Amino acid sequence: MNEVEFRFGGTSVLVTGGSSGIGHAIAHAFAGAGADVTVTGTRAAPSDYDTDLEPFSYVQLDLTDRVGVDRLASSLDRLDVLVNNAGATFPGGGDEWEPDTFARSFELNAAGPMRLTVACRPRLRSSQATGGGCVVSVLSMSAYRAVPIVPGYGSAKAAMSALTANLARHWVHDPIRVNAVAPGVIETPMTAPMAALPELLDAELAHIPMGRMGTPSDVVGSVLFLASGAASYVTGHTLVVDGGYLLV
Repeated sequence: MNEVEFRFGGTSVLVTGGSSGIGHAIAHAFAGAGADVTVTGTRAAPSDYDTDLEPFSYVQLDLTDRVGVDRLASSLDRLDVLVNNAGATFPGGGDEWEPDTFARSFELNAAGPMRLTVACRPRLRSSQATGGGCVVSVLSMSAYRAVPIVPGYGSAKAAMSALTANLARHWVHDPIRVNAVAPGVIETPMTAPMAALPELLDAELAHIPMGRMGTPSDVVGSVLFLASGAASYVTGHTLVVDGGYLLV
């Protein structure tokens, strides 16, 4: 057996968009490792979701709501790990080639997470965790490859990659480590519509040397590693978890 066990007892973790998909898997992994986990979602209450949110504290949050973002950050008693996972394509059902929809997508997927991260800095700076406070942002293959259907989302994820490097350098003496993971094509509610479009699904699978879509559990270990003391000398790095997608 070559399994790795992480322990996060006494660690306070915030996972945005932790109600489903990759964020939900990350939140459960942290909770299973002993962390106190808060998740955010856009619905009014955890009971509005079909997923299991019982192990977590829940906060309703729209990342385009600046007041709500600041309120969440100021409400935290302490914070050791921030996982910027929340995001979405086609905000409001709009076309991301329309400038207003593009701007909303960028606000949701880049400006909002940046605002939350900066607002959480005092709590992260006070972390007593090994290696200091930690930020891990969840990016996308659209940060590296053109995905013309979602130009706003892709631009925002590319911006988050650049922000990761800049924050890592800017906060290195706090000390706060800032890293990211870039998942490939993962089976989540966001990618579920691909199943009804065989030509799209086949084209994506042709880009994956491992020959399959990933699962949220394939991403979890990388996030926990970057948040752990084992990565205390890692900052400003984006770890690609894509089954080889970028090789093709």
